[in-house]
Amino acid sequence: MKIPYFLAAAFLFLALGLKAQTIAFNTGDKSVDVYLNDINVQAKADLTLFNKNLTAEFSISSGKIAEYSRIMQPAEIYYSLQIAVIIGKPVETVVRTYKAHKGKGWGVIAKELGIKPGSAEFHRLKDSAKGKSAKGKPGKKTTSGGKSTGNGKSNGNGKGKK
Repeated sequence: MKIPYFLAAAFLFLALGLKAQTIAFNTGDKSVDVYLNDINVQAKADLTLFNKNLTAEFSISSGKIAEYSRIMQPAEIYYSLQIAVIIGKPVETVVRTYKAHKGKGWGVIAKELGIKPGSAEFHRLKDSAKGKSAKGKPGKKTTSGGKSTGNGKSNGNGKGKK
């Protein structure tokens, strides 16, 4: 059975288009690169909502987000904001480092800012990207580093015999 020419061309066009959407963030961790690509796709599907979520989660103005969007992908803006939180410095510090080292990738940028591969800070950054990728919205802040503080047992206020 022969595939009609237009179907083969459409398939090729689609395959090339999907390939073009993948960005090499070069974080040094393939799973983080995948998470950032997922975040990027989700953000581009609804930039208004994405920007609104960033504004709420990081207390950043929409004007700053628009400014950064001229030089960064949406996922990179998110990643920059997360790095700023983790290192305790203004996002402008991260953006300056990004401009100086963007050709080398996010792994180099993170190292320049003091986040070493395998460190607790790196794992925090990875977990935040993973959470945002999975939810399609900014992750919830927790006091226990993302771990549950409950013991899995009821406090006795549920229905049942007393």
